[in-house]
Order: sequence, then C-alpha cells, then structure tokens
Amino acid sequence: MKFKLGEVPILKTINKVPGGLMVIPLLLGVLTNTFFPGFLEIGSFTTAWLKNGALALIAVLFFCSGAQIQFKAAGMSVYKGMVINTSKVLFGVAFGVIFAKLAGPEAAFLGVTPLAMIGAMSNSNGGLYTALASKYGDHSDVGAIAIISSNDGPFFEMAFMGIAGVALIPLKALFACIFPILLGMLLGNLDNRIRDFLKPGMMISIFLFAFPLGAGLSLQTLIQAGIPGIILGLGTVLLTGIPTYFIYRWLVPKKYRHSCVAGAAVGTTAGNAIATPAAIAAVDAAWQPFAEVATAQVAASIVVTAIVIPILVDWLYKWEKKRGLLNYDVPIAAESEDPALAANNESPEPAM
Repeated sequence: MKFKLGEVPILKTINKVPGGLMVIPLLLGVLTNTFFPGFLEIGSFTTAWLKNGALALIAVLFFCSGAQIQFKAAGMSVYKGMVINTSKVLFGVAFGVIFAKLAGPEAAFLGVTPLAMIGAMSNSNGGLYTALASKYGDHSDVGAIAIISSNDGPFFEMAFMGIAGVALIPLKALFACIFPILLGMLLGNLDNRIRDFLKPGMMISIFLFAFPLGAGLSLQTLIQAGIPGIILGLGTVLLTGIPTYFIYRWLVPKKYRHSCVAGAAVGTTAGNAIATPAAIAAVDAAWQPFAEVATAQVAASIVVTAIVIPILVDWLYKWEKKRGLLNYDVPIAAESEDPALAANNESPEPAM
C-alpha cells in the first residue's frame, strides 16, 4: 500500500491502540533505553527532552489539566460529580494506602505494589468517561466531568498518603507538586479562552512525556509488570468502577438520571496516572525504589481499563434497559437537543 507524503496514518494507527497516545511512545522509550541507551545521552536538547524531560512535561500536563477544572458548574452536574469523584478517590486510594500501611511500601499483592495501586486506582480517564457519559448518560452526567477532573494529578494520593503516615509529604513539597494544577485552575477560570487554548496541551504533553518516562524503564521491568499490570487493571474496574456504580444508583434520585452507568465509567486509569509514581517518588525518596515497577504496572492498567470499562458500561446499560430501570424522561446526552438541560436542573432531593 502506497501513501502520499502527509497522508501516512501514523496518529490514526496509534489511536487504534487503547491508550496508544501514551503507550506507544512509552514502549519506544523503553526499547530505546534497553537497546540504544547511548543515544539518550548524546546531550543538548535531545537528552534534555528524551532522557530527562519527563517531570517538566508532566508539569505541563498538570497545568493544562488544571485549566479544565471549572469552579462554576451547575446544580446536578456538581452533585453527580461529587458523588462519583468521592467514591472513585476514596475507594481508589484506600486499598493501596491500607495495604502500604499494613505491609509496607515494598510489599506486593499478586505482584502489584502499593504505589501502583494508589497511582492507578484513584485517577480516571476523563476522555473515556465523557464519551461513555455522552452515549449512555444525560447532560448532567457529562457535565460532572468538571468535578471528576479534579482527580487528575497526584494531589489526592499525596494527601491521603501523608494523612495515613505511609509517606512523608512536606507541605512545601506537596504545594510544589500541585502548583501547576492550581495555576492552571486559576487561569482557566479567569479566562475561558485560556481554558480552550490549553485543552489540546493535555494530549500533546502526554504524548511528549511518555517517551522520556519510558526511557527510565527497561524491557525486563515492563515484562515483569505484565500479569500484575493486568491484575491491577481488573482490580481498578472491580474496586472502583463497580462500587461507584452502586453508590451513584443509591445517591442520585432516579428522576435526575437516565441511567446509572456514569458511575461505572470512572473505573478506569487515566493516561496521566502513569506520572503519579514518579511524582510521589520525587516528593518522598522512600518510594523511589518502587517507582519504576509501579509505572510499568500503571501503564498496563491504563490499557486494560480502557478495554474493559466500555464493555462493562455497555453491559450494565443493557441490563438496566432489560429490567426497566432507565428513565426516558431524562434524555441521553447524545440524543438531546438541549445541551443546557443539566445546567438548569434543580438541586437533588435526598435519595431514598
């Protein structure tokens, strides 16, 4: 097959792989570091980016992500976002933190490290959530992403690890880590045009930091992460997606929802979660020896959850439809002609 210059489907091919925008550059970084490590040390801009650029580019990601977090979100979207995000973060952080507290940071459960659990389970893939909420949920489900997106970055993980005493997180170091997020939030809420301007930077920075992050790993580490990484991905689905589905069903009144599957849609691992182990290790050196393995396991979880969650959400939606649990008075976001519908919903009544 012949392609004209400018028409080679590189990006299209990458996007066919679940999490490909992060996974493919990461793998290229791993392979380069394994077989051609000298190339990464030639100096100047090449080494500054491809070998040492991960943390700076992760900061760019946090900055662009922070700009997408809106202070002003209306009624039901805020309520749903708080229900979903609280469940996701609490369940996501709890298992890893409790395990680390009981067994120590060097422990492993079925090969999965506490740092990988914390990094993978407490973040959610915002893009995938939005796509699934648009297809199976209503506009207020889609609008909830304004709150759910606050779990981007390592803030909640570091806060809970510090409170539980499993990591030494000085306030100065925590502030230094989340400052790019806070600055992005400030600018994005002051000027919507800045928010829109920075939005593409999220995907671009993931694409750019994945290679140097992979350049810190070896092929042997990635292979070792295979089965534990798959277990971590399935655990993320079961321990965060399933509970959040039932909590959403319990706390969100039926008259304000089309379906409950938005709760399950956060049972994913975000693409930028791959940066969390390195971010935590940069703040508390005690976790540094485990960051490499945790990063590889988180990468596997990103791929696994991106495959499993759409299947689970579709199955749950059909299950609800078969049992008459859907509320057709609240239209699906993708079919409604009124995108402001969610914004004008009144505050929820206490769920029975």
